[in-house]
Amino acid sequence: MLCSLSILDFVIVDRAEIIFEPGFTVFSGETGAGKSILIDALSLALGGRGDASLVREGTRRADISAVFDIPPAAADWLAELAIEGEELILRRIIDNQGRSKAYINGSPATLAQLRELGALLVDIHGQHAHQGLLQAASQRDILDTQGGHATLVRDLSEAWQHWRSAQAALDSAQVSATQQAQLLDRLQQEVDFLDEIAPTADEWPQLCARQAQLAHAQALLAGASQAVQALDGEDGSVASALQAALQALQPLVRHDARLLEHCQTLETARILCSETVSGLNAYADRLELDPEALAQADARMSQLFSAARRFHIEPDALTALHQERSSQLQQARTGLDLVTLTQARDQAQTRYQTIAETLSLARADAAAQLSRQVTQAMQTLSMEGGCFQVGLPACEPSSHGLETVEFLVAGHAGVPPRPLSRVASGGELARISLALSVIASQAARVPCLIFDEVDVGIGGAVAEVVGRLLHQLGQRHQVLCVTHLPQVAACASHHFQVSKTTHQQHTLSAIHALDASARTEEIARMLGGLKVTAATLEHAREMLQLSKTA
Repeated sequence: MLCSLSILDFVIVDRAEIIFEPGFTVFSGETGAGKSILIDALSLALGGRGDASLVREGTRRADISAVFDIPPAAADWLAELAIEGEELILRRIIDNQGRSKAYINGSPATLAQLRELGALLVDIHGQHAHQGLLQAASQRDILDTQGGHATLVRDLSEAWQHWRSAQAALDSAQVSATQQAQLLDRLQQEVDFLDEIAPTADEWPQLCARQAQLAHAQALLAGASQAVQALDGEDGSVASALQAALQALQPLVRHDARLLEHCQTLETARILCSETVSGLNAYADRLELDPEALAQADARMSQLFSAARRFHIEPDALTALHQERSSQLQQARTGLDLVTLTQARDQAQTRYQTIAETLSLARADAAAQLSRQVTQAMQTLSMEGGCFQVGLPACEPSSHGLETVEFLVAGHAGVPPRPLSRVASGGELARISLALSVIASQAARVPCLIFDEVDVGIGGAVAEVVGRLLHQLGQRHQVLCVTHLPQVAACASHHFQVSKTTHQQHTLSAIHALDASARTEEIARMLGGLKVTAATLEHAREMLQLSKTA
């Protein structure tokens, strides 16, 4: 359950620390006092959207922390992320620039993680929930949630997508069979041509280097010979000149040691010259004068160049093209395999049909149960003789199944049920929405349920029934309710008052737990307005007493 909520500089709340108890708790106060701000603050801690407008004017940041007991489902979730702690603390900070930070037990968290964890802890029913009842998607979601169909719905959506994809592949193959055949023929010719050429990786640059060497072998050999002659020939060679210079300087070193450095340089030059001569001779010995090899290299280059020109690419890209065309050929062959595509489509369709029929049966059972429960609730909400039905008219297969979900209602006896959007008034919608919320929450696994003014449009004896329903719900869950109805507030086990004050031209909201006396006065105010009279006080005491005996 929710143990406490700490609020700092949020909207018009400067600081609040609220300790919660099990059972049914209400929040009341004048219009505009900030009752729903509490729900907004908790929603923020649970990963809701936030921006700089939520930071109290004149402050740097809003800071919200919610402390929970750890239910088993949340314990498993926390264990997977290796988050430890005897209690669960969700914290959300938003600064006045709109930047947001989130923490779970002190560890940084993403908003997605807060929302995922929050779904295991709290279920919030907003004050405009009844408006969603008019939407077909909302009606379907309510039924599937009540029936526990989440896994079937997810599997059905996946099966639908697989079926559609398989059907699209088959349709494409059937419609463009001629084009596919032409494509297959062209790809086959190109792959056969490239198979015959068989280009290999790095062949082109290596072939270019080899051809250049063979084509200029005579010039390379002549150049190497000329260089050797210049370096170590009989007349005027570099080697002879270096030797002569060395012989001239060496005897003089004993007279001037500074000449030793120059002698050493000449000796190094002589050694390098000798090594160069040896290298050039070895190079000349290995150099080929092979016209036949040159002709073969020229022919291969011409073959590769012609192939590259055919495909409008560079010769060194032929290997990659060969692999690409081979892959495309294999895909084209698969695309023309209508038998395989048909089998894949049929298998996907059969799986979809199986899941859809299973979901249809589950929806029928859930619809019968929900219809019966809401009809029973209507009898206690000033809709005696009325009935509620969940219709499941068949429709074309879709990602949502083989039927649509339609809520039907008859406001009183003797009237056939008609679509909710056509016959229900605002008050009836609010009451039916509340009945659905209570019924759905009875099956909820989350420990904390929050109702934010879901009793809008309800009053009188019906409000008393609503209060009793929420009180009963509080026996199984922690129930928090923002209300403006004294009949609902009187049924609560715990009562907080939200008030608004002005301090130094700033409006602030404060939350106070009410003792028995203060609670009587607050319910009297809710009954009679700002002026509390002896009559309203007596009426409030009577309501509180009756709620204890109900």
